[in-house]
Order: sequence, then C-alpha cells, then structure tokens
Amino acid sequence: MARFCPLFSGSSGNCLYVGTGEAGLLVDAGVSARRIERALWAREIDPGSIRAVLVTHEHVDHISGLRVFCKRFRVPVYASEGTCAALRAAGALDPQTLCIPLTEDQQIGEFTVIPFATSHDCRESYGYRIVLPDDRCVGIATDLGVVTQTVRDHLRGCDLIHIESNHDVRMLENGPYPYPLKRRILSDRGHLSNVACSRELPSLVREGTTRIFLGHVSRENNIPELAYATAQAELCACGLTENIDYVLKVAPPENEQSYLVF
Repeated sequence: MARFCPLFSGSSGNCLYVGTGEAGLLVDAGVSARRIERALWAREIDPGSIRAVLVTHEHVDHISGLRVFCKRFRVPVYASEGTCAALRAAGALDPQTLCIPLTEDQQIGEFTVIPFATSHDCRESYGYRIVLPDDRCVGIATDLGVVTQTVRDHLRGCDLIHIESNHDVRMLENGPYPYPLKRRILSDRGHLSNVACSRELPSLVREGTTRIFLGHVSRENNIPELAYATAQAELCACGLTENIDYVLKVAPPENEQSYLVF
C-alpha cells in the first residue's frame, strides 16, 4: 500500500515521506536529522528503510538536516545537476555522501522518480512525480512562483499531490515584509499564492487526483484555514464535491498525525 506523510512543511523546514510498508523516500530534509528520525520512528518507519533523499533545491529550509541524516543512514541524494553543485559548494553534504544528478526518469529501489523543472529563485529547482510499486503516483510541487505547463503535465493523473499554497496576496502586500522580499515572493520565481494554487486544482481532480495536500503555507502571510477555504471554494465552484470527488488537507508545519495510506 502507498503511504504519504508531510512530516514538516513551511518556511521553518520541509520534509515529506513517500513509501510503502517496507521502504520509502524523503523529499527534502529541512529540519534537523534528529527531528526527522524521531518523526519517522513515531510512525513506525525505520530510518534505515529510506532509499534516498530527493532534494527540490538548496534553500536552507529544505536541506538543514541533509548532511547529518544522509551520513548517519548512508542515504544517497538525488537532485538536479545545479542543486547537486550548490549543495557541494555550500558544504551541505558529507564528502562520502553520493549526490546523483537527475536528468531523466530514475529507478530508485522500488520507486520510479520522474523529475521536472520548477520556477524558483535558486540554481535549478525540481518537483517530483513518484510512482510506487502498486502504480500509485504522488506529485510534489512546492517553491514555485508559477505553474508552468511542464508542472501541469507532471502532476496530471497523480493519485495524490502536494502543492504549494504559500500566501494570501493581500496579507503579503499589507504585511511587515520589506518591499524587495514581497516582490521576490510575488514574482514568477517566488512562491505560489492561494489563488494561483486553487486555479490548478479542478483540472487535476477531473484527471484523477483524489487527494490534495496544500503545502509550504506561510506563517506570516497566510492562515491554514484561508488556504483551505480558497482551494475548497474553487473546487466547489467547478462542481466538485469534497470527500466524494477529492480529499483536501493542509500540511501543518509539524505533522503529528500518522501517514496517509492510499
């Protein structure tokens, strides 16, 4: 059975688990290795069963625990060529840890990993489409300023998606952030707003997605209930019914629940 859990999500750190009863992958390791290990054991997942860490990009909230976790459990890293170079340059990897550039589909243990380019202000960010042994499919797209056709094509048909719903535009515009940072977040290489995220969801549900996680919700420029309400309203307006056509959840900063089996 396919299993998914957003262990940590948000500007304070990101780490997602995708797996089966026997093995799994992490997407990012943006909190301490100790917290990741504790979160896995809390769900009866042996950290030694992690086959790899897929890194979306090199920003600190996605890699802060990477070096220690991968060294401790001898786990390889997969990422874009640009991200691998950035990780090495920043000293974010132990010299003995493999960082394997992904340029095409890759078989990692029982999982097929399909990388795709996203638009963010970093060296070379990726989202991931992960196919599990039972042919269930998970799509992950966070930290992107705009949803390109490439992103849509790779999320299409996924059973479950984890997609960014970072900010409410009005909250951001009227909030305390300095103007250059606001411009960065609102740009096509920044972060996805609630409205921009919600507009992508109806077509994805019609094409087979039944489980939606809204991720990377800003603590300063968003409210989980607002991210949820914006997405739910758009889906409802398009004639789709919650808990019949889809299940909608907001990934919390630290998830205290178990994984989702689907």
